[in-house]
Amino acid sequence: MATFANTTSPTPFGLFDNESDFKTDADKMVVFVKRKLGDDILSVELTKKQIWANFEESLFEYGAILNEYQAKSQLLDFLGYATGSEMSGSEGKYPRMNLEYLNRFAEPYAMEAGVGGSYNSISGSIQLVKDEQDYDLYTSLKDSNDNVIFDSQTGVTATGGTPKTKMRVGEVFHFSPTAAYRFFDTTSAINYLNNEFSFESFTPETIFYVLPVFEDILRAGQLDLSNRVRRSNYSYKIIGTKIRIYPKPTQESPLKLWVRVMLYPDPLNPSYEDETIRGVSNLSNIPFGNLQYNNVNSIGRQWIRQYTLALSRETLGLVRSKFGSVPIPGGDLSLNGGDLVSTGREDKDKLRTQLREMLETLTYDKLVEVSALRSENVQKQLRYVPIPNGKAIFMG
Repeated sequence: MATFANTTSPTPFGLFDNESDFKTDADKMVVFVKRKLGDDILSVELTKKQIWANFEESLFEYGAILNEYQAKSQLLDFLGYATGSEMSGSEGKYPRMNLEYLNRFAEPYAMEAGVGGSYNSISGSIQLVKDEQDYDLYTSLKDSNDNVIFDSQTGVTATGGTPKTKMRVGEVFHFSPTAAYRFFDTTSAINYLNNEFSFESFTPETIFYVLPVFEDILRAGQLDLSNRVRRSNYSYKIIGTKIRIYPKPTQESPLKLWVRVMLYPDPLNPSYEDETIRGVSNLSNIPFGNLQYNNVNSIGRQWIRQYTLALSRETLGLVRSKFGSVPIPGGDLSLNGGDLVSTGREDKDKLRTQLREMLETLTYDKLVEVSALRSENVQKQLRYVPIPNGKAIFMG
């Protein structure tokens, strides 16, 4: 009699054919299935290879459902992780938790705040011209070598054109000198005294020992207010690709306006090489492979046996459905193919539902929730325990 071990290609995929426990249980499953389907009374029209194929499919189904719920618990920690050439090896591991997902999720906010992110900014300057307020950022913004920054990156030429990459202005370095800077400049009365009396190593801060600090604050505030009321305040306005400068430049000497800008960020091409972009992104490429039958415990093996029986019942029903009846002497023998198919599919649905319901209570989130509820209930129970001599009970 042919056995699983000495049969060529006993299962369609052959992924478990070399496992010792699978080989042993495969032959036992043939006996189990046939007896459950009434082979001792009426011949069961199933071959060994059909039952072995159902046995293999049951293990596939069990592993797929198990990995699906394992991914619910672990996907956050595997995002960006290498997918692996064979997509296996991580299904039986308990990974360490980390906050990489949250850190990555917060990167756009850090970039907007100017304290991080994944994209570099570009700093360039615009040559200001006397009595000219309006400048085109895409054609006037140049680097330190006096080259138009966006010419090579966006297709913008010196004669114009439509930018291929959106530009966003992050910071414009256009503001009036601080009042304190003007207060302590080289033309101040304090510095005239330095020159007249030859004070060595004299700094303006030494006046703090003579005059109270609030006087400096008041004088600096007076200068700042004077600038705002009596002069055109330093400011700018951006509309479309144009930037307008206030006040109107009045100096003949060349002045530069420095601007920090960012190109439209490409989510798949940050400013540094990031291999995690090509890593795990969803359930389809998380590195979970097929379970090894040798490592499946008794709970899983019983489910696999019952699912194999349900599959075999459905297979037998499909075989018998090919013939509505079999002629026998004196009449016809009706076959129960339709009933077997219906019962087999119902059994499969029940088994899958039961397994999913059980695994739903065993995800990491549910385990934490149950553990917290248990601790709370234990504390409630301990409140009713008499505590003699003022001693306390602590839960460690």
